[in-house]
Amino acid sequence: MGVSEILFLSVGLGMDAFAVAICKGLSMIKMKWKNAIVIAIYFGIFQALMPVIGYFLGSKLSSAVTKVDNYIAFFLIASIGINMLIEAFKKEDEKENDSTDFKTMIVLAIATSIDALAVGVTFAFLKISIIEPIVSIGIITFFLSLLGVKIGNIFGEKYKKHAQIAGGIILILIAIKILID
Repeated sequence: MGVSEILFLSVGLGMDAFAVAICKGLSMIKMKWKNAIVIAIYFGIFQALMPVIGYFLGSKLSSAVTKVDNYIAFFLIASIGINMLIEAFKKEDEKENDSTDFKTMIVLAIATSIDALAVGVTFAFLKISIIEPIVSIGIITFFLSLLGVKIGNIFGEKYKKHAQIAGGIILILIAIKILID
C-alpha cells in the first residue's frame, strides 16, 4: 500500500469522525479548545485502534478465505463507503450534544470507528503491514476532528453532509482499486 493510498484511506476513514466533530462544534455555544482536543483524542485513538483489532480478527480467518480475499476487501470497504453515502442523505432526528464526558465520547468514538475495524480485517486478508496505516489514520483523524469541531462551531451543519459524501466516495474508489488490482 503506497503513501497516497494510505493518506486517502486515512482521510476517508476520518470523515465520519470529522462529520461528528462538526456536530459537536455546532452544539458548542463557545468553542473550548480543551473539549476539541478531547474529542480529537477519542476519535484519533479509536480510529487507529480498530484496524488493529480488525487485523488480528482477520488474521485468524485469513487462511480460510485467501482465494476470495480481494472480493471480501472490496465488499467490506465498498459497503462502508455506500453506508456513509446513505447516512449523508438521511434525515437526522438526533439532538446535538456538546458533552465530552466518557460515556458520550466512547459511544461516538466506537460508532465512528466501526468502519476502521472492517478495514483492519481487510488489511489482514491482503497481508498489508498495518503500522503506517494506523499511525496515519490516527493522526489524520485527530486533526480532522479538531478541524471539524472548529468548522462546526463557526459554520454549523452546512458541511456535515459534504464530509460524509467525500468519505464515502473515497472509500468506494479505494474498494474499486482493490478489486482491479
